[in-house]
Amino acid sequence: MKHFSIVSILVILLTVIAYFFLQSVGLLPTQASSQAIIIDQLFDIHIGIISFLFSLIVVFIGYSFIVFRRNKLLPDEEGQHITGSSKLEIVWTLFPLAVVIYISYLGAISLAETRNIDPQALEIKVTGGQWYWSFDYPDYGITSDVLYLPVDRQVKLSLTSMDVIHSFWVPEFRVKQDVLPGENLVKELRFTPIETGDFMVLCAELCGGAHAYMNSPVKVVTDGEFQDWIDEELGNFPQDPESLGERLAKNNGCFGCHSVDGNDGVGPTWKGLFGSEKTLVSGEKIMVDEEYLYEAIVNPNSQIVLGFPANVMAQNYSELFTDEDLNNMIAFIKSLE
Repeated sequence: MKHFSIVSILVILLTVIAYFFLQSVGLLPTQASSQAIIIDQLFDIHIGIISFLFSLIVVFIGYSFIVFRRNKLLPDEEGQHITGSSKLEIVWTLFPLAVVIYISYLGAISLAETRNIDPQALEIKVTGGQWYWSFDYPDYGITSDVLYLPVDRQVKLSLTSMDVIHSFWVPEFRVKQDVLPGENLVKELRFTPIETGDFMVLCAELCGGAHAYMNSPVKVVTDGEFQDWIDEELGNFPQDPESLGERLAKNNGCFGCHSVDGNDGVGPTWKGLFGSEKTLVSGEKIMVDEEYLYEAIVNPNSQIVLGFPANVMAQNYSELFTDEDLNNMIAFIKSLE
């Protein structure tokens, strides 16, 4: 009984130390949404259980090594032969089962709370593609590659993919949703930002060669700053073909593969591309003109430039963009001398 009492005290002390240590090292990022607070409560419970199990194992093993180690001054004796304990087996079966059921109950409550529907939620359509995020605000007629959000207002995201499976994840918001290709597979995600600041959308599903770079900025701002951004987007954007083409390329992730500074990426740089001579994988040499650029956008695998991979660009830009959109984008490429 003495050993059991000592071990129990040591387990409690080490559990407390381990728990506060894990809490202090910053395992989780900032809580930037109301859902993060709920979800972190579950993390706290799990950290407590992990600390207890760690202490239980370490203390029993360590105490046994020290207290019950072999003593050369005493004669060797066989230990007590124990065949089993029905009571102990019942306890270590029912107690973990009760803990798992309790955690499942808390998880169900947390899931319900994170899915509360606010009829005044800000609706945003999110499109994922290789390798970009695009955010459409249907109430305002704005499309952006930066996710602007007003603080303390629920956001309803309708997510779809242009090509493969992606996964929308902002670590500070704690919620994550897979993004699936197909018009009938639109997924919904709701959360409420509670802290202003700059964050980052990550793709949490391996989606191809540039998966690691499929990031987009998230800016959580006050209501006034959000309205200022809306007014600026609606009123001050230039309407010349080059500016419209740049905006179209930016919002559809083209800069994830094509640079405008002369450095090649997944695809050729756009700087100085128009009017240059390129060698195709077939060995044919071509001059980059309007006709080639148009074909390269709507049928990207027809004439691949030597040294760059095929089957990377989306194949549906002819359906996604109008001829005017395509001409604006070509005008922007032509301007990058």
